[in-house]
Amino acid sequence: MNEYLQVLKKYAVFNGRAGRKEYWMFFLFNFLIAIVISIIGALLHVGFLSTIYTLALLIPSIAVGVRRLHDTGRSGWWLLIGLVPLVGIIVLIVFFAEKSNPEENKYGSNVKGMVSVGTPGGSQNSPTA
Repeated sequence: MNEYLQVLKKYAVFNGRAGRKEYWMFFLFNFLIAIVISIIGALLHVGFLSTIYTLALLIPSIAVGVRRLHDTGRSGWWLLIGLVPLVGIIVLIVFFAEKSNPEENKYGSNVKGMVSVGTPGGSQNSPTA
């Protein structure tokens, strides 16, 4: 739930990066809330409830998608590939499921803030003479 609220706080932030957890947790909660709203709308015979929710979450959904693509080192324009029937959605799912680019890229630093410690092949606690 925290990731869902975090995405809503970044309502229209299209720069920076979003990790897999942030993206997929937002997707999951968005999906579950949309189902509940659709059921409530069907029971109350008010079909516009799900439309209002979808429109309200359109910009945050696009923004987190762009930031997720940035996290994999891709331009946010790749989001448009989703407009290609069938193939586009599959490509986007693969892109969104990829691991984060561990290094800083042109879109910002790693969202996990992971920093390599020590020297490659060496010990961090090497003895002193």
